[in-house]
Amino acid sequence: MQELNLTNPADAVDRYIGRLYRSALSVPPENFREWALAELRSVVSYDGALWGSGSLPRWQFHNVVTVGLPPEFPRTLEQTHEINPLVPHILANLGAPVDMRSVVPDARFFKSEIYQRCFEPFGINRILSTLHLDPRSGLYSLLTLYRKDRKQSFAEEDQQRQQRATFHLFNAASHAFFLHLMRTPTDRPAESAAAAIDHEGMFHEAQPRFLELLEQYFPGRTPYTLPFELPPKGETTVIEGLCIRCEPLTDFNYVFIWPAGALDRLTQREREIVYAVAHGLSFKQAARRIGIAPSTVANHLYRIYRKLGVCSRSELAGLVYPTAP
Repeated sequence: MQELNLTNPADAVDRYIGRLYRSALSVPPENFREWALAELRSVVSYDGALWGSGSLPRWQFHNVVTVGLPPEFPRTLEQTHEINPLVPHILANLGAPVDMRSVVPDARFFKSEIYQRCFEPFGINRILSTLHLDPRSGLYSLLTLYRKDRKQSFAEEDQQRQQRATFHLFNAASHAFFLHLMRTPTDRPAESAAAAIDHEGMFHEAQPRFLELLEQYFPGRTPYTLPFELPPKGETTVIEGLCIRCEPLTDFNYVFIWPAGALDRLTQREREIVYAVAHGLSFKQAARRIGIAPSTVANHLYRIYRKLGVCSRSELAGLVYPTAP
């Protein structure tokens, strides 16, 4: 186990927190968790660490990263969660580190089924675990540190450092995830909010504003899942005054939402015509740019005027390019 050499532990935690946020763009998002766990050793020493996230009521990891542990360990931990005495305690003490010693005395723990099935095969003897839960999305984040030497118990100071660092660890990871995502060019406004959703509609990541908009527009929704069907990938639809856009990822979807404006209620073709006309193009010029007949432009524009409640090109241009106050 790596030994700490800290003249001021509080300064070490502050430096660690600073590195987490400063590195949000420099560390690739797919490597951020593993990097952050490795850096955590400068705050609390450990032999092995697990950082997993998932959604309730299922107690399975959506994403899991380990350091110093074999790849089969997370699966073993999942399979034994029902007999793990830590689980109810970390659920009852969200955000606070829970030491296995405070839950089960050593004499009983080292003879228990959970120790023999889950921890002893991997040489684990000391366990310090922290759980954060967002009740709006059902997303949880679990950080557990392990030590192999029974004599190397986690001290009160270790718990204090972990508690302070863990909050920022989880927040910095989510910040880094969405920072990279929102920098990706796509057909959505800058004020949109995003979430990562699996194919069953369960959350993997969610920005606070995304959840706030769901609460505002769908106050009676079922917790932990989306209250609407996703539109076809790459398309935008409007449901209950909220624009929804879905973009595919490998194992789940990015979902962007934002309050619908006047132009959001138009079809893609209608928006193409609006932008062409707002640029001052004639019917013929707009038709040539879009690849349709001038009469089609005129017919669409008539319906657009009725949808938007405008009567002229100048009013239409004012919606597309509003004058700054």
